[in-house]
Amino acid sequence: MLPLIFVLPLIQLIVLSNAATFEVKNIAFSYVDNDKTPYSRGLIEKFEASTFFNVLTSFPSQEIANSAMLRGEVDVILEIPLHFERDLSKEKKTELLVIINAIDGAAAGVENVYINQIIQGFNKNAQASLIKPSDLKYPYKSITSIPSFWFNETLNYKTFMVPGILVLLVTMITLFLSGMNIVREKEIGTLEQMNVTPIKKHQFIIGKLFPFWVLGMGLLTIGLIIGKAIFNVPMLGSIGVMYFYTSIYILVILGMGLFISNFTDTQQQAMFIAWFFVVIFILMSGLFTPIESMPKWAQIITEFNPIKYFVEVMRMVMLKGSSLADIAPLLIKTLIYALIINGLAIWSYKKTS
Repeated sequence: MLPLIFVLPLIQLIVLSNAATFEVKNIAFSYVDNDKTPYSRGLIEKFEASTFFNVLTSFPSQEIANSAMLRGEVDVILEIPLHFERDLSKEKKTELLVIINAIDGAAAGVENVYINQIIQGFNKNAQASLIKPSDLKYPYKSITSIPSFWFNETLNYKTFMVPGILVLLVTMITLFLSGMNIVREKEIGTLEQMNVTPIKKHQFIIGKLFPFWVLGMGLLTIGLIIGKAIFNVPMLGSIGVMYFYTSIYILVILGMGLFISNFTDTQQQAMFIAWFFVVIFILMSGLFTPIESMPKWAQIITEFNPIKYFVEVMRMVMLKGSSLADIAPLLIKTLIYALIINGLAIWSYKKTS
């Protein structure tokens, strides 16, 4: 258990916070330039200057480029049509063909956004350079948007992910350890000895679970220190609010661990069941995918997901500076969850005195 307690949290927070990102970089980019004019070369140079695209090569024809994509050598093919510069100069419009490998739909969507941004920037500069002196009586005008990013000004994805990974750290360790602890007593035969002692049921349960509650709070402390020291994640809200909510949330997880251990006979069984629920809770928590994008029935199910509430609270407090009043609805739901799950766990635990 010692490596599980001390090594896993560090690896999980440091590695996953760096690896878990929706940013798409080093996109294998290729092109077919049928025009071969200064404008077409200028567009290609825009992609070469981008930090997201790795411009690999040009192809003489669309057929050869398609074959390269089938072999998995390129992710994006840009075909510049013949008379690209002429049409842009005379007709003030033209078309480009962009082929994107969409096996990974999420990555393809991000790549499409990057491509559109580069093309729109090129088009804006091109239209401005094509204005003739005779057109000056009709000045070239455009709409410019000035974005203001709240709560994550630099759009650093680690700022978004670290609070969520910290939630996984606290959840997984406390759930697995609490679930396996009582089962281990069954395996080595000491649980029956405890059951015949004068100790009360609630005293036994508190004695078994309280150390893991302390451990969970300690993991939160370690995670916050790593998040600030290594990833420089802002902590705008009250540390006390985070600890107060976490102290109640851990009761939910400990109750789940106790409930699982009551219906299993080996640590392996407890681990498999706990992992089954953890995977579902994590995937439907909004940590990696927005809950708003889920089907309506899935959004209803997430209302019973405690990890969802913890992820929301951590991000609200750390990144937005939310107060106790702001997280009160989530706190009440978590408290109700804790009372119900611990009540079921205590009720299902059989002790003979």
